[in-house]
Amino acid sequence: MNRRETLKMMAMAPLGAGLSWTKSDVEALRHKTDAARASGQAFEPAFFTPHEWQTLRVLVDYIIPADDRSGSATDAGVPEFIDFTMVDRPALQTPMRGGLAWLDLECRDRFGEPFVTCRGAQQRAVLDDIAYPDDADPRFSHGVRFFTLLRDLTAGGFFSSKMGVEDLGYKGNTFVHEWTGAPPEVLQRLGVSYDDWIYRGA
Repeated sequence: MNRRETLKMMAMAPLGAGLSWTKSDVEALRHKTDAARASGQAFEPAFFTPHEWQTLRVLVDYIIPADDRSGSATDAGVPEFIDFTMVDRPALQTPMRGGLAWLDLECRDRFGEPFVTCRGAQQRAVLDDIAYPDDADPRFSHGVRFFTLLRDLTAGGFFSSKMGVEDLGYKGNTFVHEWTGAPPEVLQRLGVSYDDWIYRGA
């Protein structure tokens, strides 16, 4: 596939198409993901080719890498989540496949090889050009749109997982015996105080 064909593919469908998720949509995708990972069988993508799958796994871990609080996007099953999303949302298939092809073409133009076999610094150089829409050069508009879609999908997959929920520190409907207010360091970071609120309410 040449650059003209890739850009045409990406232009055929808006990248935001079909990404209006409901809570039940995300829960259904997460259920499929968790069931597949719990099966003990090696996951076989239904949408992505082997090369695309390898590229996707590298990309999502750039978006959400492991840190001292939690694992990476791949640890949370984000690639599987995205594969199920592609099957459930056909409108996203063309922009996703076109975006991955664009990324490889851009890397071949710059470095002579596809994204996944480029060195880390080379990969980051390309991603830096498409990761920040407000600062991106207009000639990278197709890449920016693709990366925005991928970032949204990655966040949805990660923060719907058990690992992602724990990373957020979300406690759910936990009974609190006594509410003593927000911690002082949080109030300080927000630049507010309970004294201000009491005064304004007086």
